[in-house]
Amino acid sequence: AMHEGHVVLAQELTVLLQPLFTQNSRNLVLFLQDKLSIDDFTYLSESNGSKNPFQNKVNKLFINLLQGILQSSPSSLVLPAVDCEATKYLLSILQESGGWKVTNVTNLNISQLEVDASEPNLVVVQLQPLLSHLTQYVELYIFLYPDKIIGRVTMDLQKRGIHFSVIYTAVRPSRISRRTDVVSELRRQLMAIEEEDSISYPPLNVTTGNYTCILFYASNFSLQANSSVLIDLTNATFITQDVDISASECSDSNTTLSLKYTKPVNGISSLEIRFLMTNKFYEVSARKWSTLHSVEIIQDGGKFATFTVSVISAPAEYSFHCQLVGTGNLYPARLIPSNDEAKNWTVFISKFQIQGFNIEQNQFSYASDCTGFFTPGIWMGLVTSIILLWILTYGIHLIMQLTTNSRFDDPKGPALSVPQTE
Repeated sequence: AMHEGHVVLAQELTVLLQPLFTQNSRNLVLFLQDKLSIDDFTYLSESNGSKNPFQNKVNKLFINLLQGILQSSPSSLVLPAVDCEATKYLLSILQESGGWKVTNVTNLNISQLEVDASEPNLVVVQLQPLLSHLTQYVELYIFLYPDKIIGRVTMDLQKRGIHFSVIYTAVRPSRISRRTDVVSELRRQLMAIEEEDSISYPPLNVTTGNYTCILFYASNFSLQANSSVLIDLTNATFITQDVDISASECSDSNTTLSLKYTKPVNGISSLEIRFLMTNKFYEVSARKWSTLHSVEIIQDGGKFATFTVSVISAPAEYSFHCQLVGTGNLYPARLIPSNDEAKNWTVFISKFQIQGFNIEQNQFSYASDCTGFFTPGIWMGLVTSIILLWILTYGIHLIMQLTTNSRFDDPKGPALSVPQTE
């Protein structure tokens, strides 16, 4: 029982899930949506004037529970919820609980799902993303499609006589309340200058003696091997810090951030990720620049993947920040595979910030962002303004060329004759 407005944090969620790890039949099915909120259910519930459209028992049970909370709660506008940061790392928390046989399925190959009831199973069902910018009626029917997938999986397990528990959640909320005091203060802020930040954990720091020589932060640090095995390293790197950084090296000209993980997922016994940075003096700018030269991924001590890096550099006194860094073609800062092994890896890092030189007071320096000041929108605005200014100038020039008549017809005199030369 939760009181209205209560937000379950990550630690509290782990405690609530402990019975799943200790029960005799440890079979857990995690339905993972891209975005989801309680409002999605209240919109479809009978309290909103519509008949309950859900067909499977999981969502019907949740709707009945939700309606009971709405009726008994003093305020139907404020309901208990789970913190979005807690659900974001839920998969990592479950995987680190140990002993699971993880099976990743999509809604296209559910019929091929194989579950061995003799050992603990964690089945992760990636549901199709919900489309946005649609009408409410179209959104309603699209939202009901995951309900059918959940029904197919649960009915299939019930027919096999397998006892299981179900978690239905999402990576991020689909609806975020906008506070006027926050919207009025929106500005370009980074960790180096923001006083009241929403970051729930500090950056990873590497020290030599009493001095910090490397700072590294990311809100999401994930890899994907062979387009199938998802490895979320965010929790192990920044929250639990279950990572070995002893192989990191620092100097005035070269810095290497080494992150070693032991059994990050089933099938991989060890994983090491290296960020190689250089600090060089450039005569053109007459100053030193810090550059992330390359990224290396070493799996099980043998498979060596190397990526060259584009657009990740900053003055040596600054840190570097970028909203999205990875192997995607549309990312502002890209990791480009430089050997065949690197083509088997997909890297995704959001809110990336790193500094390997000239760190003061164990904090990030002013950040040089990967987004230039002249964005495509600014360029289009400038080009459009120049075209309109040219049209205005040309029009004024034409108006200035107009001349008035210097002679006029006199009705009492002879007709006015103007030579063609005039």
